[in-house]
Amino acid sequence: MVKKNTPSGIFPGLLICIQKQFGLRCASYILSSNGSPGFAMVANKLKKILRWLRVFFLENITRWLVFGLLVGVMSGLAASGFYYLLQAGKHLFFHLLAGYAMPDASGDHLFQASEVILHYRAWVFFLLPALGGLLCGWIVYMFAPETEGHGTDLMIDTFHNHKGRIHPKVTLTKGLASLAILATGGSAGRQGPIAHLGAGIGSAIGNLLNLSDRERRILLVAGCGGGLSAIFRAPLGGALTAIEILYKEDMETEALIPTVVSSITAYIVFTYFFGNAPIFFFPEYVFSDPRELFFYVLLGFICVPAGILFIRIFHGVRERIFAPLNMPRWLKPAVGGLVVGLIGLVFPQVYGDGWGWIQLAILGKLGIGLMLGIALAKMIATSFTISSGGSGGVFGPTLFIGGMIGGAVGLASHSLFPHIVAQPEAFVVVGMASFFAGVASAPIGTLLMCSEMTQGYGLVAPLMLVSIIAILFTRKRSIYTKQVRSKSESPAHAADFTVNLFAETRVKDFYKPEVVTPVRKTTSYGQLKKIFSASNVECFPVYDEDDALIGVVNWDHARSIVFEEGLEDLIIAQDMMTPPQTVTPEDNFYDALMTFMETGLEELLVVDPENVNLVLGVLRHDDLIAAYNAELNRRKSA
Repeated sequence: MVKKNTPSGIFPGLLICIQKQFGLRCASYILSSNGSPGFAMVANKLKKILRWLRVFFLENITRWLVFGLLVGVMSGLAASGFYYLLQAGKHLFFHLLAGYAMPDASGDHLFQASEVILHYRAWVFFLLPALGGLLCGWIVYMFAPETEGHGTDLMIDTFHNHKGRIHPKVTLTKGLASLAILATGGSAGRQGPIAHLGAGIGSAIGNLLNLSDRERRILLVAGCGGGLSAIFRAPLGGALTAIEILYKEDMETEALIPTVVSSITAYIVFTYFFGNAPIFFFPEYVFSDPRELFFYVLLGFICVPAGILFIRIFHGVRERIFAPLNMPRWLKPAVGGLVVGLIGLVFPQVYGDGWGWIQLAILGKLGIGLMLGIALAKMIATSFTISSGGSGGVFGPTLFIGGMIGGAVGLASHSLFPHIVAQPEAFVVVGMASFFAGVASAPIGTLLMCSEMTQGYGLVAPLMLVSIIAILFTRKRSIYTKQVRSKSESPAHAADFTVNLFAETRVKDFYKPEVVTPVRKTTSYGQLKKIFSASNVECFPVYDEDDALIGVVNWDHARSIVFEEGLEDLIIAQDMMTPPQTVTPEDNFYDALMTFMETGLEELLVVDPENVNLVLGVLRHDDLIAAYNAELNRRKSA
């Protein structure tokens, strides 16, 4: 206690108490008996406020709202910084050094090529992806080798297998390495890096607040959703993509509330700096002719083999070319960049995420042959960029590929049936969503994200139809190797499913009712041996003269004297019995298992819950284990 002389007397200082669940510090004035009345009134009001705050923060929903806001602000700021550095890097390398004006999407105009005099340098344009790959390789393998490849897969793996823990060094390394690839024309997207960057922020906040593994995982997903929502200006689509991308056939619904809050907050922060215009300009579309659905269905079926081809190329390049390549790992991204540079000399559209070219396709300024050619070229360029170890995302390239396929189908359909397909540009957007939904098993979030990125909400019906077609035929394959099928296969939820199984499965679900021979406490050992030999159970209830269950005789206890002579009439059941160890049909699996473990017995008596003297049957340890395995397999198959 620190004392201070004042005209009104002496009073104690501030007492700090730590709120256990949140790590928040709150203060409470403790005044001595001769303290000032004014200070006492202030202290009482402060105590009331602190009690209200404590109740407020202990509410679970409120905690997640506060956490979501915090994660959203930080991930929004991170996305803003990443976006600005990326646009500045592209302006430096392409406009100033290579003298090449890369087209931008309508909402991506940050640095204008028209502001400088361009002098095209083909050799610089060709070498840029290799330079970026070299820089990326050095950054990755110098500081955090685990950050190679696309960031979304790393985030998914962290969620499922590493308790949601991302070291800040890994987050920073991933961001810098991705900037090196994207700013120099590597065929990758911004989704992977920003997903990992936001997830890293969520993980760091979870560590800072000393949250549990489950809570840290939820904040990781919230951070991922915040980053995606900000940089793509798609708050709802970003949130749903974050909770959907973890599984092939499931969603992380536990993280929905903080992820939605984080996404909205991050979107507001990002649009404060860069405006809220959608990324792509899209003419107003109204779905009116049901016959047009036939052509959208055709697009969906075309996206299926195209998606499978891309997945095979993507994984094949890594497994068959770069994995066996005998050279330092940090050089491999530069080799991938050289391949991209060679492709870029013929198809410059493969550089970067290619969203400027998507915008041109939406405006109808690309031909059918060109769109099909650059879609295939983009598959190869993206595979060599990321599968070589380059850091980046696959969301942007998949939107590019799907958009070009959709644009080609739309133009072809319009040329053949102009009275049915009146707006072929709509097929570009539908193709974007369909293709990514198929290769990433994420139809709902992608559908909404593409709608928000283009403000093309009139496309919801064809978007839903085509996305479902794509995912139905590609659900066994995914561009993300770390995805699991559902929560039941995720190590993150293993304990949840085990606890649920233990709590929900009852003894009555798997024990076998049967008649068990009762034994009196005066029954001789000679008579017991005859009962043992005539029965297929090993434990028998022992009753007294009032028919009350007082114990149990177990065959295991009789083994030691089974060959002794002259004991048949000397020993009775009361001498051999142990206290009755019983379960009821309403007991759950966990209770029964604990009883087996505590007693070491192989069989337990099952008694009526309303009449403990009435034996209904026997529960065997082997039956319990078999029931556990059967129920586990049933839940997995379901």
